[in-house]
Amino acid sequence: MLLETSASPLRRSRREKSRRRGLRLSLPLLVLSMCCGKNAAAGKLPPVSDRAPLAAAHFPDAVHAVVWRNWRLVEPARLAEVLGTTEAKVRELAASMGLPAHAQVSPDMATRGYITLLRRNWHLLPYDQMLQLLSISEEELAFRLREDDFLYIKLGSLKPACPPVKYSEPTPAARQRAAEIREVVQQRFGELPAEEAEPRFAFLEAFRQGDAPPNESARPAAGEAPRFIYSYCGMFGDPLADPQLDPYPDGLLSQLAARGVNGVWLHTVLRQLAPGAPHFPEFGAGHEQRLANLRSLVQRADQYGIDVYLYVNEPRAMPHDFFEQRPDMAGVRSGEFTALCTSDPRVRQWLSDSLAYVFREVPGLGGVFTITASENLTNCASHGGRSACSRCAARSDAEIIAEVNAAIAEGVHRSAPRAKAIAYDWGWNGHGDARNVIDRTPASVWIMSVSEWALPIERGGVPSAVGEYSISAVGPGPRASLHWKHAKQRGLKTIAKVQLSNTWELASTPYLPVLDLVAEHCARLAQADVDGMMLSWSLGGYPSANLELAGLLAGDSAPDVEAALNAVATRHFGPAAAAGVRRAWSKFSAAFRNYPYHGEVLYNAPQQVGPANLLYAEPTGYSATMVGLPYDDLDRWRGPYPREVFAQQFEKLADEWSQGLVELRSVQPSVPAELRDAAQADYRVAEAAHIHFASVAKQARLVMARDALASAPAEKRGELLQAAARLLDDEIELARRLYELASADSRLGYEASNHYFYVPLDLVEKVVNSEHLKSRAVAEAAAAIRN
Repeated sequence: MLLETSASPLRRSRREKSRRRGLRLSLPLLVLSMCCGKNAAAGKLPPVSDRAPLAAAHFPDAVHAVVWRNWRLVEPARLAEVLGTTEAKVRELAASMGLPAHAQVSPDMATRGYITLLRRNWHLLPYDQMLQLLSISEEELAFRLREDDFLYIKLGSLKPACPPVKYSEPTPAARQRAAEIREVVQQRFGELPAEEAEPRFAFLEAFRQGDAPPNESARPAAGEAPRFIYSYCGMFGDPLADPQLDPYPDGLLSQLAARGVNGVWLHTVLRQLAPGAPHFPEFGAGHEQRLANLRSLVQRADQYGIDVYLYVNEPRAMPHDFFEQRPDMAGVRSGEFTALCTSDPRVRQWLSDSLAYVFREVPGLGGVFTITASENLTNCASHGGRSACSRCAARSDAEIIAEVNAAIAEGVHRSAPRAKAIAYDWGWNGHGDARNVIDRTPASVWIMSVSEWALPIERGGVPSAVGEYSISAVGPGPRASLHWKHAKQRGLKTIAKVQLSNTWELASTPYLPVLDLVAEHCARLAQADVDGMMLSWSLGGYPSANLELAGLLAGDSAPDVEAALNAVATRHFGPAAAAGVRRAWSKFSAAFRNYPYHGEVLYNAPQQVGPANLLYAEPTGYSATMVGLPYDDLDRWRGPYPREVFAQQFEKLADEWSQGLVELRSVQPSVPAELRDAAQADYRVAEAAHIHFASVAKQARLVMARDALASAPAEKRGELLQAAARLLDDEIELARRLYELASADSRLGYEASNHYFYVPLDLVEKVVNSEHLKSRAVAEAAAAIRN
């Protein structure tokens, strides 16, 4: 449905939001952490649905599928235990399909890749075998599904009814199909190497080694405007509980500082950081160890001129039984959880006292930023349900939200007067005009707003407004401008929330080389006179040239845009190549403006997995999930864009992006030897982005072709099947090329909150999947033509 062009951008944004169904919301993180329903509080796994899992029809059987999808990610001995057989049998099955000899599995896969394992086995294994595969308890898996960045929602909020998968000797038909797979692998890829050119998580070693000394010209000076960011490799959950899961190794801090970053942030839960007496004596277990680890991080970061900020989304709701001894503190209820009502002064006192404790025990903390009207259920107005609370019903959302931010700021400043208390306006008044909240906010609090929010755009003739983070649409938009102006009139400082390296427009490359767009945004923010920038949400934390450019353009003595772009191009590619690199960046930036931007596209379309997304001969009936499992759900992928327009926009984006690739490839011989490896890595990233965009268009066309075949008259079927076979050939070539790129670059396919969207062998599977469908299409086309 097209949006009304006569409405204001803010009103269009609100109307757009209200029309979205289910989980298709313009939020980076959705609904409640208690997403697993009635089992969440008890620590039990979500119930198994009655939905049948998707069959991997291109494999001989489920056992072969389990071996393939976990090869190189789980040790063969563990796979043997899961399947009830011997390691020798597992290796025999792998070899029968053309899989390479098994290299040692990265120890990071268990701690930093378990989401990758869950996603690929979700339609294969029942819970008990999943637990065995991951080597964790039922309670631990339940916790991860519930608390780890809305993981259960990303998996579709249902567990398919997978039967047990146990080894039995392959049938003759299974052996024949395995041999066919091996032949496809050898024809399309040759003998697969025993080891990847660059193993998964290899990028961590560069961060851990502490190389890349700061570029002195870009290093932040003490006391300058905040520019803070999230870790490219940070763990969600409880990273401060385990120092081995260090989200900010020295090498990463060094590289961020070299690119003008002077702050980093952490996700925290306040009851884990401070004791809760007298009102909440059960709070605070393990807080001493967490604070010790936080103290260590603050001290290390300070050596690089970097402050540490805490993300505060408080007070977190608690299970209903928590309130049996304190019923007068209970606020609104949602599912199995009840809010700690902040209209009770004891709750606000706990907020203030706990933060005062943390900032006293960890001197040097940079500050906090808060989300008070979204994400987890916190105050009674956080999800718009205050009318269900007897104390809050007579109060306004603005009063409650401002009061929470005031309590947080009071606690922070009691122990650290110079620390920054930043109130993020995410969700205030339904993402609309929230000046009434700013009016009630203490003057010591900074106001942060998403720069590009509510910016009116038109792509492919479809009008819309930005309702998520975007790089393709250059801010600031009307909402942020309104809030910053109003805050400054009241004497409050302001921060622009931006994404400069990547967004959900494409999160599986570490950055997007659209530096002209980044420069334009930074220049506009300088004109808006904001006092600082938050540079990323959970994605976008890679120390990229985009961040370096933003650092150069910050401050009163910043060079002009052209000079800054030329300086970055010269530093990364050398003077002889700089002009060609600038042309490439301009073409990438112009191409990216064609992105069919919409919140539903960002969350549901297959751009994150690209050609690793499998194809299906028949509709699956499964709905695309939030940046998780796109399936074949074209009508959810496309949001408000007609099918044809959606495909055309990605085709236009890919075609224009390829022109930038020509420019970037042509300058490679001119790059100095000492910069050549990095320049080639930049090219890999740019080419991978192109492949992802092109693949989305191909997949959309294939779904459209499949649907057309379902109702096509007999005389048209042969022609349609031949067209589908050509599209499959195109998708095969995209998968083959991305396999080469991803094998050489462990960053491709990775994003911190989703782990690896794909690994190289997934792209080999996609070729097997596509060849399987193609053989069927070719046979049916020949039969149709004969008849």
